[in-house]
Amino acid sequence: MPAPIETFQPPSNLVGICCDIDDTLTINGRLTPGVLDIMHAAQRSGLAVVPVTGRPAGWVDHIARAWPVDGVVGENGGLWFWTDSDGMHRRFAQSQEVRDQNRQTLKHLADKILNAVPGTALASDQPYRELDIAIDFCEDVEPLGADGVDAIVDQFRRAHATCKVSSIHVNGWFGAFDKLEGISRFHLDRFGCTIDRSRWVFFGDSANDEPMFGSFPHSIGVANVAAFLDRMQSHPEYITAGEGGHGFVEGMRHILGSHSPSA
Repeated sequence: MPAPIETFQPPSNLVGICCDIDDTLTINGRLTPGVLDIMHAAQRSGLAVVPVTGRPAGWVDHIARAWPVDGVVGENGGLWFWTDSDGMHRRFAQSQEVRDQNRQTLKHLADKILNAVPGTALASDQPYRELDIAIDFCEDVEPLGADGVDAIVDQFRRAHATCKVSSIHVNGWFGAFDKLEGISRFHLDRFGCTIDRSRWVFFGDSANDEPMFGSFPHSIGVANVAAFLDRMQSHPEYITAGEGGHGFVEGMRHILGSHSPSA
């Protein structure tokens, strides 16, 4: 079991925070009070803030423009956008040609999954996606439970697609990218150097955050991650008492309480 957040000693040379969004910054699909304020506080203290999410390109564009962030990695590492004085920058793990080719195959696969697993639906944000399909198992449909999620995963694997389970969707795509590759490629494009993961903290809540939990030495799960630990081989190092965005704010307050802008 991860250690309580109170035992976490942030590194003195911390440079950034990266975090999942759904059920890490939200509860029941809504940002919890204080999330944006604590992001502003982190930036004021000199920390970079980068959400790393399974949400689609359309969401990523908005978040990169409107939130107090230094960029956003979306579609489970398939794309990364940021804004600066030159405007919006958009980068993708796959070329437009490959994305177009995969989109048709993914559409047929989605139809097959919806027919094979009753009660599923395409995620309501599917029209804004560039690289993957998201099958909804509890956001806008009645919760399917573990057996339903396993059946969706099985359909993706039979099609030799990569898939990841979030707290609300099963996302599937063709290609080898994931959240870890996405944040690494974002950092190189955005900051011009290889990411030093020992100088970043990652917050997450579910199985699609496993690559990040396994690779960031300073990883924190909000309390609701406990429901997914039996599906994961790599666990967060620490866990908050609060769920979702309440846990994120709790963890960030702990970090900022010991972080100096001059560190």
